[in-house]
Amino acid sequence: MTVGRVRTVLGDVDPATLGRTMTHEHLLIGFGRWRREAGILAGSAPPALPELAGPLTWENSGLARRRGHPDNSALDDVDLAVSEALRFMRAGGGAIVDATNPDLTRNPHALRAIAERTGLHVVMGCGHYVHGHHPLDMDARTVDALVAEIVEDVTRGADGTEIRAGVIGEIGSEYPMVPNEVRALGAAARASRITGAALLIHPGRDPRAPLETVRVVVEAGGATERTIVGHLDRTLFDPADMLALARTGCYLEWDLFGDESSYYALAPIDMPNDATRIDHLRRLIAEGFGERLLVAQDICRKTSLCRYGGLGYAHILENVVPIMRRKGMSEDEIEAILVRNPARVLALAAPAPDPAAR
Repeated sequence: MTVGRVRTVLGDVDPATLGRTMTHEHLLIGFGRWRREAGILAGSAPPALPELAGPLTWENSGLARRRGHPDNSALDDVDLAVSEALRFMRAGGGAIVDATNPDLTRNPHALRAIAERTGLHVVMGCGHYVHGHHPLDMDARTVDALVAEIVEDVTRGADGTEIRAGVIGEIGSEYPMVPNEVRALGAAARASRITGAALLIHPGRDPRAPLETVRVVVEAGGATERTIVGHLDRTLFDPADMLALARTGCYLEWDLFGDESSYYALAPIDMPNDATRIDHLRRLIAEGFGERLLVAQDICRKTSLCRYGGLGYAHILENVVPIMRRKGMSEDEIEAILVRNPARVLALAAPAPDPAAR
């Protein structure tokens, strides 16, 4: 274990070399992996509109973004991923955390190819997503086995390769958490201590969910200062709740920049726009939590890519940073969010004994 270095798919690197970093993206992703591979995943309902009956294109992408399309949720084209990631690199980006874990069809060799072809640092994820995407034998897996799987991915290599994960996540849960999600998150927290890798959480869509996940992490022996709680854009709306989460010592991640819809996942959630997200960040900076803030776009659909009329991985660098400056954020505050904070949390901490081994 290389303490103080960041583990990428091309090897361990100095955190100072990362540059501007998006801490929650998906270069490649495929939902429902285990059920799809077992041949039991239900087929998609036929499109309600004739415009969506054919392939997903730039022309119908706006409609697909609102109504859905069977091809939208599969990012499996390495050449397309390279093209889109190069836009981020040319905009001044340096590193992308690919939060795709095995449940979401992680592909270590493809991620390595993307890193080699773009020159970007790519940090790969591990662990388990929400219960509906768990392996079919999840009920039979012990917590110790889940811990060992993550430790293997971080320290030796993932999926039978020598390519190692550098972050534990995204670890998913709904609200309230089901037992297997509690077990998976507790195992991830233990593995975070054992490996020194940071823990990245996808909480349920409820304002109570972030604190619940932090509680599970702490009870399992994990460290809040090594924990990132993501998707706050669609989870916390009251500044008091944001402050309560910040006071736990975790990192707070607004990772849906660019999603300004009023129909988020067809759920009754009023999404903030990017200016409002920046206001949340500024408020937390004023409260003294500027060193615990992270941002990203969580691109996981074709319609988020430039090829299909989306804003792409460079949206924050190209469009949001100018608004940050307009709204009064200093260059140092912007640098903290985009460069220093990601470098700090992604750098491997000193391994600690397994809290369950007493």
